[in-house]
Amino acid sequence: MLRLVRTDSDNQDFQSLVMLLDHYLAEIDDDEHAFYAQFNKVASLSHVVVAYLDDAPVGCGAFKPYAAETVEIKRMFVQPAHRGQGVARAVLAALEQWAAELGYAGCVLETGQRQAAAIALYQRSGYARTPNYGQYVGVENSVCLAKALARP
Repeated sequence: MLRLVRTDSDNQDFQSLVMLLDHYLAEIDDDEHAFYAQFNKVASLSHVVVAYLDDAPVGCGAFKPYAAETVEIKRMFVQPAHRGQGVARAVLAALEQWAAELGYAGCVLETGQRQAAAIALYQRSGYARTPNYGQYVGVENSVCLAKALARP
């Protein structure tokens, strides 16, 4: 059974999953990895969700404030053996619910063009492409998406 835990970036399971994520991204981003890595620091993230199956950490995600009423979804990852089982969708929904509970009205996120499965997940979850924001303006590989949140 899938269990979702709200925590922060000090969580050891989150840190282990992020190491796997960074390794994966280094492979697919190749020469662009250093650029993206500078924006993916996990120190001091207060809003982290870790997904567990049978007490084993299998996925994670986080958000951080982006603007007054908007959060940025960060560090979404599911271990390859557990992809396609709804873990990412559950983590994303939990992050959105948490953000809405805190009064945020929307989410933004960035992913890479080579991450077709991630883009499909976000679009199925109600995210729509938006112009690249912040540090991603003018970055060809970046795909930025946004979604309005329902208030609780």
